[in-house]
Amino acid sequence: MKAGCSIVEKPEGGGGYQFPDWAYKTESSPGSRQIQLWHFILELLQKEEFRHVIAWQQGEYGEFVIKDPDEVARLWGRRKCKPQMNYDKLSRALRYYYNKRILHKTKGKRFTYKFNFNKLVMPNYPFINIRSSGKIPMMESGF
Repeated sequence: MKAGCSIVEKPEGGGGYQFPDWAYKTESSPGSRQIQLWHFILELLQKEEFRHVIAWQQGEYGEFVIKDPDEVARLWGRRKCKPQMNYDKLSRALRYYYNKRILHKTKGKRFTYKFNFNKLVMPNYPFINIRSSGKIPMMESGF
């Protein structure tokens, strides 16, 4: 692994929210996991320190706005060890999710997208609780 690059492991029980196994893309080396862009976006949306960069759209279930596209692309590039990442490349990856119906672009709103949580959250994973605000609350320890 390159210096300064991190690969996020699937969390083991307790603290924070979890995603089903299919949310993690397997890398070429056995046993390691690599984060997908939609999961990374959900992580940013959960962290207060990134509210100036990306935030949930008030009043819209699952809708979020990328306030600073260049910074989101830079953060994604850092996570993926791709320093040449820019918003054009990141948005191409987002468009890939349209056909999978994971998310879609909100018409008439710049840098605004909406998650299709029905496609992401499976009934077998009740520990993910999506509130009507579109936010995924952090889970209490004890799971």
